[in-house]
Amino acid sequence: MSVDKKKIEQAVRDILEAIGEDPNREGLKDTPERVARMYEELTSGYGEDGAAQLQKVFDESGSELVIEKDIAFSSTCEHHLMPFFGKMHIAYIPNGKVVGLSKLARVVDIYAKRLQLQERLGAQIADEIFRELKPKGVLVVIEAEHTCMTARGVKKVGSKTVSYATRGDFPEAYVARVFKT
Repeated sequence: MSVDKKKIEQAVRDILEAIGEDPNREGLKDTPERVARMYEELTSGYGEDGAAQLQKVFDESGSELVIEKDIAFSSTCEHHLMPFFGKMHIAYIPNGKVVGLSKLARVVDIYAKRLQLQERLGAQIADEIFRELKPKGVLVVIEAEHTCMTARGVKKVGSKTVSYATRGDFPEAYVARVFKT
């Protein structure tokens, strides 16, 4: 998906005018271009393939559980076009194959750089890992702060939303390990 920067620039100019600002004012004259570049970056995940990141696997029959914790991410809420950010924890039970840990973080980045809902973000990552690695089970836990709740609306600064996505067989005892490690 390609970003139409000129269209975004015009939309930003329209917004500035709609709120009573002068888009030609010194402090604002470059804002439409900056915002267009920002949206190009924030939505760069549409042009990338998460599955491609999970193709290089290693034989490993001895691993019982793989956990990658505290993967920092930021995304954009599709409801308000405002950021949400936090930490993601990914755990999977290998079925004879493991993937390089950096690949999990890359998959997070690809799906986070799309307009998102937190629940969908976790589901997409869990689905991709389950489909490509074929593990016995996958758990994705997301803890995030949504600026649509902290900077506007109810203004509950510091509140976190926690969501879970599991696929396959992921025993409850393993869920506890994700939070202990």
